[in-house]
Amino acid sequence: MRGYFAVGVDRVSKAMNLGNLLRIAHAFDASFFFTVDLKVRLSDAASDTSDASGHLPLYQFGTAEDLRLPLGCQLVGVEITDDAVDLPSFRHPMRAAYVFGAERLSLSEGVLARCHHVVKIPTRFSINVGMAGAIVMYDRVLTLGNFPVRPTRPGGPKERIPPQTKWGAPIMRGLSGKSR
Repeated sequence: MRGYFAVGVDRVSKAMNLGNLLRIAHAFDASFFFTVDLKVRLSDAASDTSDASGHLPLYQFGTAEDLRLPLGCQLVGVEITDDAVDLPSFRHPMRAAYVFGAERLSLSEGVLARCHHVVKIPTRFSINVGMAGAIVMYDRVLTLGNFPVRPTRPGGPKERIPPQTKWGAPIMRGLSGKSR
């Protein structure tokens, strides 16, 4: 998959949710993770059973104004707002940083103001931040991952995967052009 993506949280206050989202970001091969105005200690995120914080860069920012992203990286807020784009209709940027809000709260006004895009998952009500992260990352992989088009009937694709090339011993040809 071309491009890269990062995952971040704004004002998260539950260590379990922080660890869960960290682990999911690691599983989906995020390039880095970031926090804005973190309300818990990273060391309390025991649900990060993959030790994601030891395997991918982690950046902590005190405020939305402090938030720094790589050049060309677009901030994508995941939030239920009237003008948010439904996730199934969203084209993911090649270089993106997805930011999720805290439990029982929305993204802060400062972070929301910095977003290039705002998307929402079409659910009846707000869901757990880890679950929301998994859905957004899966959607990114699904749409940018160069997978074959889904079949029109139930089941997997009918195309066969080409066989792997097998290398054998070299073929020696004599002067007459015949193989020996």
